[in-house]
Amino acid sequence: MLRLTSTPFTGLLRLVAVAGLAVTMGACANIGRLADVGGAPPLSKIGNPSEARDYRAVSLPMPAPEVTPRHANSLWRPGARQFFKDPRATKVGDILTVNINIQERAQIQNNSSTSRNNKESAGLPNFLGLEAAGGAIERIFNGADVDNLVGMNSTSGVQGQGQINRQEQITLSVAALVTQILPNGNMVVQGRQEIRVNNEIRELLIKGIVRPEDITATNTIVHTQMAEARISYGGRGQLTDVQQGRWGQQIFDIISPF
Repeated sequence: MLRLTSTPFTGLLRLVAVAGLAVTMGACANIGRLADVGGAPPLSKIGNPSEARDYRAVSLPMPAPEVTPRHANSLWRPGARQFFKDPRATKVGDILTVNINIQERAQIQNNSSTSRNNKESAGLPNFLGLEAAGGAIERIFNGADVDNLVGMNSTSGVQGQGQINRQEQITLSVAALVTQILPNGNMVVQGRQEIRVNNEIRELLIKGIVRPEDITATNTIVHTQMAEARISYGGRGQLTDVQQGRWGQQIFDIISPF
């Protein structure tokens, strides 16, 4: 049976093995970036949003369906904006424009300060005669003063200060696709837009539920009229990657208790 003794050479081999394992894990984590070397990151393919891995059909409480009354000898349709044709999105696959105009500002400042002082003292002047000179207490605690056996002092103080000053402004327009019609007629829409500039992809995602009544005659809607709105604006590419910490640093920040 072959047995390896602990030598400086075996310690070096272990160090090299650990370093090799770390490099291999780093390479596996960044293997997808190798395809972008010397070029720009590819744009995502256009596909059916309902077939995406993270797609989930919306299920919400719905009222009882209403039957639209029909008028004999009338070409007018209830709810239509035009006499012969309604240009607004009404069914799955239709497109409408969502105007995003976010101008938010929040400023919060908090100050707190607390202070506390405690002082406790206790003695045992009489306790079954054990407190007398030469008694058990004096023998156990040499030279103890029974009138001042215990004395405690404590002081605590807390001072905190916090301040938040946030300002956001986003003005964009994106075409969204109707992906689902809910039983009450509301529509689930989803839009995605990608723009590549200098090897950096800017991506805009929007999801939400809209009422057909809120869609304007020009087939547009404001993001504030969308229920359960989900808006994401970010990017990916070389600049975004440089601004993020390496995966090892991120893992260390998560597991570090300090």
